Amino acid sequence: MEEKLKLYGFNNLTKSLSFNIYDICYAKTAREQQDYIRYINEQYNSQRLTDILEKLTGMIGAVVLNISRQDYEPQGASVTCLIAEESMAKNRAGETLVGHLDKSHVTVHTYPEYHPETSIATFRVDIDVSTCGEITPLSTLDFLLGSFDSDIITLDYRVRGFTRDVTGKKLFMDHPVTSIQDYIDRNTLEKYDAMDINVYQANIFHTRMLIKDIVLQNYLFNADVYEIKPQVRLGITNALRREMLEIFSGTNIYQEADR
Repeated sequence: MEEKLKLYGFNNLTKSLSFNIYDICYAKTAREQQDYIRYINEQYNSQRLTDILEKLTGMIGAVVLNISRQDYEPQGASVTCLIAEESMAKNRAGETLVGHLDKSHVTVHTYPEYHPETSIATFRVDIDVSTCGEITPLSTLDFLLGSFDSDIITLDYRVRGFTRDVTGKKLFMDHPVTSIQDYIDRNTLEKYDAMDINVYQANIFHTRMLIKDIVLQNYLFNADVYEIKPQVRLGITNALRREMLEIFSGTNIYQEADR
């Protein structure tokens, strides 16, 4: 077993995991697009998101201290959980605990949207897990990725601040990290093309993931792929792939090329 670092006082390192998950859908008519938004609002309402965050909190050995949640009109939802290490919640009281809480939280926001001219709807989930102390949010990646349909994923992990060992030496990192991909299940990674942009000197890690295979039926909302002509299927598949590539790259590459 790896020996734990001996620290002086409280571990002040702040570990922040932020990522966006995009789910893409083809909804041809205005009615289908509205039905898709309604479906997303029901499937991922604030109560469902709260259940996910409460389970995540337990997975990292923390306890929920406070929850704020909201459903929005016409679409979207948000949940914020204030959390603390379980040991702190049991052993520390009052002011000592409160002094560290602002750096330990979990938030999720959803953004369903569509554009009538493209017939493509997207559902974006933004999740932020920020912890201090010994908790690291990287261990929750597989659970979070499995909680949502994910076509494009962008992940950022950063460690801020410093703590000290018993001799007073500053420690700017208390756990080894070379890539966020190391914390994602191999079976999951095989489904995606993934790339890293890391700044090791600053303890900043960035990973982007794009689904490899498009099974068209999975992207049709209230439609059967066998009722669509082969040529039309190809056009829909190409439109979905173009949308995914632009989101993955963060650039309007096809719109600029069409000018």
